[in-house]
Amino acid sequence: MAMVESTMLELGTPAPAFALPDVVSGQTITLDDVAKDKAALLVMFICQHCPFVQHVKQELARFGHDYGDRVGIVAISANNVDTHPQDAPDYLKAMAESLGFTFPFCYDESQAVAKAYTAACTPDFFLFDGNRRLVYRGQLDDSRPSNGVPVTGKDLRAALETTLKGETVPAVQKPSVGCNIKWKPGNEPPYFG
Repeated sequence: MAMVESTMLELGTPAPAFALPDVVSGQTITLDDVAKDKAALLVMFICQHCPFVQHVKQELARFGHDYGDRVGIVAISANNVDTHPQDAPDYLKAMAESLGFTFPFCYDESQAVAKAYTAACTPDFFLFDGNRRLVYRGQLDDSRPSNGVPVTGKDLRAALETTLKGETVPAVQKPSVGCNIKWKPGNEPPYFG
C-alpha cells in the first residue's frame, strides 16, 4: 500500500465530463445525469479494498442519504483490476448494495476519468458548485484508520453546507490521504509518483 495525498487540483476548474457504467444498474452514467438540477456535484474516487475507504465507507453512504436530494453524487473506482481483482465491478456492486449507496458507483476501466480529475488516492473528493466549478478538493475529515479520531466527515460536510448556502468555501483545504490509485502499467499520469 502506497499512501499518497490529493493533487489539490486548482479551485475553479470545471468538472470534467464523463460517461461510465454504474456497477449496480449497468446503465451508463454521465456528468449531466448526476449534476442535473442539483445545487452542487460531489465526485468521490473510492474502491473496495483500500483500508482508508473501508474506514470511512459508512460515512460515504450517509452523504447519499443526507445530501442526495440537493447534491449530485457519484462514486468512481479506477483501480487496475488485473493487480487488484477485489476492485472489479462485481465487488464494487456488492459494496454499494451492502452499504445502501443511493448514488451511482461507476467503474472507470480506462482510468481516463481519474486522470481528467487528477485523482491520486482513494478516497479522493472533488466538490463542484452549481456552475460545475471546483470549490473543494481535500479530505473527508481528520480521521485515519489507526489514529483514533472519529469519522464525522466534518471537512467535506462544511464545504458542502457552505456551497449549498451559495457562499465561498475557504481556499485553505487539507488534502485527502489514502492508497494510491492502482494505475495500469504505462498508464500512470504525470502527476503520479
